[in-house]
Amino acid sequence: QAQLVESGGGLVQPGGSLRLSCAASGFTFSRYTISWHRQAPGKERELVAAIPSVGSNTNYADSVKGRFTIFRDNAKNTMYLQMNSLKLQDTAVYYCNANSPSRAYWGQGTQVTVSS
Repeated sequence: QAQLVESGGGLVQPGGSLRLSCAASGFTFSRYTISWHRQAPGKERELVAAIPSVGSNTNYADSVKGRFTIFRDNAKNTMYLQMNSLKLQDTAVYYCNANSPSRAYWGQGTQVTVSS
């Protein structure tokens, strides 16, 4: 059964860092475009960062450019989101996603709370 399992969320102070991980199983991870999304209370889910299955042409939301980095390790079937210089407005539930023309999978979500 295909699934994505996230880890790494938590509570961090403004200016701090966190690394989210998302482990894939049950499908050929390397063939999928991967992305991270987030949803804050009362807001719609938004794309944070994405990286294609081929190449390294990453895409970031303007609000996280220069602070977040998405990367993947196909040998470990895992994707990551390195988050630096965290701000209060980064507080949200973060979801990983893997998609292809015919399939899409979502992680269960992990809470990131930025608070002093």
